[in-house]
Amino acid sequence: MSEANKEAKLAEIREKLKRLLVEQLSLEDVAPADITDDGELFGDGLGLDSLDAVEIVVLLQRNFGLEVKDMEQSREIFRTVNSLAEYVYSKTCV
Repeated sequence: MSEANKEAKLAEIREKLKRLLVEQLSLEDVAPADITDDGELFGDGLGLDSLDAVEIVVLLQRNFGLEVKDMEQSREIFRTVNSLAEYVYSKTCV
């Protein structure tokens, strides 16, 4: 896949992830456009917590058919929308 195609696919995945995060995590007063690609999702960033992490695991399973079993690995995967998108891309598009 060309670099342009990869970037287009990643942009599509990022947008879908933002929409799903807002919908599935019931983020009130947050629109998908409010979530930055590189902003931290947990802690001082978007403010997600460990229960939200479990919801993200379910979200990835339902929407992308992905299983995340290694919680140590998930910390890095769930850090930002970009890191989530890269993970989804690596498991579904390569």
